[in-house]
Amino acid sequence: MRFLVACVGLYLCITSAVADPIALRGRLEQGGIVVGSVAPGTSVTIDGRAVSVSNTGRFVFGLDRDAKTSATLAMRTSDGVETTQVVSVGPRDWLIERVDGLPQNTVTPNPETVKRIRAEGGMIVAARNRTEPVPFFETGFLQPAQGRISGVFGSQRILNGRPRSPHSGLDIAAPTGTPVLATADGVVSLVHDGMILTGKTVMIDHGFGLDSVYIHMSEIAVAQGQRIRQGEQIGAIGMTGRTNGPHLHFGISWYGAKLDPQTVMSALPAGQDIPQ
Repeated sequence: MRFLVACVGLYLCITSAVADPIALRGRLEQGGIVVGSVAPGTSVTIDGRAVSVSNTGRFVFGLDRDAKTSATLAMRTSDGVETTQVVSVGPRDWLIERVDGLPQNTVTPNPETVKRIRAEGGMIVAARNRTEPVPFFETGFLQPAQGRISGVFGSQRILNGRPRSPHSGLDIAAPTGTPVLATADGVVSLVHDGMILTGKTVMIDHGFGLDSVYIHMSEIAVAQGQRIRQGEQIGAIGMTGRTNGPHLHFGISWYGAKLDPQTVMSALPAGQDIPQ
């Protein structure tokens, strides 16, 4: 059985010959996010990957910066009815950003530093692999700090003249000490006082595979395992780790797939109910 997908703005509607229309909200594009609902007991996969579904049928999935131009969405109801559809994923053009004046040992680190960077990266991966079975993300997402947008998601980075990985978040430049707030409800999944690349780092688990990360901070105001509410202060902007000036790097991911924070905040804004 196949279902049809029609898109209107940020809203999608999936209609099956054997089910009522399913309203989804979000963006089917590289770095995008989609939230929706199905009948309770229905399983959902995207490109073969299982998607967490709540007891009420709520689910969310994200599309990586480098996602292919199509994805296969599949559902199986509790009585065994299966539906699948190949959906188009919108491509995006990415900027090229040059960043100079960084500590050279963080751009071309020595073997001992590389070993530590890899270990710290493993901590972040482990935190992303653990996820709360609660849809905290239903609060929507707000910008965690006020300041100038100094770097955007997805841009190809040239660091001290050397090509490096694409930028995985949103940079917000502001004076050291500017408050940093939780973008959405969740549980603090990682606190680290001084990683080589990211400095003072906090991660928040928003449930169902969605995480946010806040790095380069000057101080941290939360503890690992703490339940956090949207808008609560979690720290302050700084310039710890690999940076040439005070700013917050704010990132959002779904099971490690990097999402565009500006897209997420636009598609699922704070204070706006997510359709049931």
